[in-house]
Amino acid sequence: MSELLALSRVSKSYRRGPEEIHALRDVTLVLRPGELVGLVGPSGSGKSTLLMVAAGWERPDEGAVSWHGEGGAPGGAPWSAIALVPQRLGLVDELTVAENVAMPLRLAGGASSEIDLRTDELLAPLDLAPLAQRRPSETSLGEQQRTAMARALALRPALLLADEPTGHQDARREVLVLRALQDLIVAGSCCLLATHNPAALAVCSRVVVMADGAIVEERGGEANLDLLLWGRDPR
Repeated sequence: MSELLALSRVSKSYRRGPEEIHALRDVTLVLRPGELVGLVGPSGSGKSTLLMVAAGWERPDEGAVSWHGEGGAPGGAPWSAIALVPQRLGLVDELTVAENVAMPLRLAGGASSEIDLRTDELLAPLDLAPLAQRRPSETSLGEQQRTAMARALALRPALLLADEPTGHQDARREVLVLRALQDLIVAGSCCLLATHNPAALAVCSRVVVMADGAIVEERGGEANLDLLLWGRDPR
């Protein structure tokens, strides 16, 4: 299977007052199309930093990040090819839920009729259609999280980086989020999913375990997509 994005011996540190925090230590990881890769580890193990470096939002202090086998940072990839769902969701409260979801489509220069159709396609499966005209501040945290997910999926990215995207979902809507991820993978994209959720890990094809900024284990996942295809709660 071809390489989509690779991190090779990546390290990243931060200063916090007099203290130096080693967020990533010599991390090597290859992501390929059609994979749903779970990223697990305790709080502070480096999961969020790894997502930021993979997205090109942070530059590593050491090591290399390559896109499709080419040298350089993922920032060299087309902006529409990589999407991120961060824990701080970054929604624009001056825009409605529908307008937030449609933002990448408008930035990409789509026709209004196509944007409206695609936005409707994204809202309905994530149970957001009834909230389309509300501002994010008029919705719950779980609804905001699903709005951020729909926005990230708008341009069908080749790589989706998601940081705890089911963290504020009830059991029914958790399945909606996981189905959306499954649909992206079936279409040939890749997702790196930072999560503590056993239900999310149950549908991953591979699981990467982090501790103290380093990858300490990689193992095959269950990839039990039948649970979602048949609409059952995977827990």
